Amino acid sequence: MDHITLEQKVISIIDQIRPYLQQDGGDIEYIQLRPDNVVEVKLQGACGSCPHAKMTLKNGVEQTLKHYLPEIDHVEDVVLGF
Repeated sequence: MDHITLEQKVISIIDQIRPYLQQDGGDIEYIQLRPDNVVEVKLQGACGSCPHAKMTLKNGVEQTLKHYLPEIDHVEDVVLGF
């Protein structure tokens, strides 16, 4: 029986979120899942410079990840620092 890791699940969900960000000229890059269950990502393209990037990260990416994977603590953008 295959065992899917938490990290693989996180990557899969981010891959499903990516097309929505790309519709608005942005993108997201998965960086890592830290041992404290914090997901590090890098918002790119229009998302990297958008004034709503923090809202996208918290209300979109983080809420989606935590909905499917409640063990995730939060999501941080490694460039923006939130």
